[in-house]
Amino acid sequence: MDKTILLTIIGMGLVTYLPRMIPLVALGQLKLPVFVQNVLKNVPYATLGALIVPGIFLISDDIVFGLVGAAAATLIAFTGANVIVVVMGSIGTLVLYSMFFS
Repeated sequence: MDKTILLTIIGMGLVTYLPRMIPLVALGQLKLPVFVQNVLKNVPYATLGALIVPGIFLISDDIVFGLVGAAAATLIAFTGANVIVVVMGSIGTLVLYSMFFS
């Protein structure tokens, strides 16, 4: 392997690892207030929502297409189904929607 490629891979690894490791080490012993802990617990859900919601409206020129998929996924998820079942059910619903309404 070329030395430049190896150094690039090592550099990219450090750039990815250091921003995660430094706060963990520096703040590992710090006890955060309960309010801050509760706020931080909700960050993954907020991030997921920020990623999914634009996709619902931008997946197709037909806005209803995205809304139908989101509604199907939401209804299937509320039944307690596995994530794979939710995804496959939403895809199946959109296939049927495409066949009969597009």
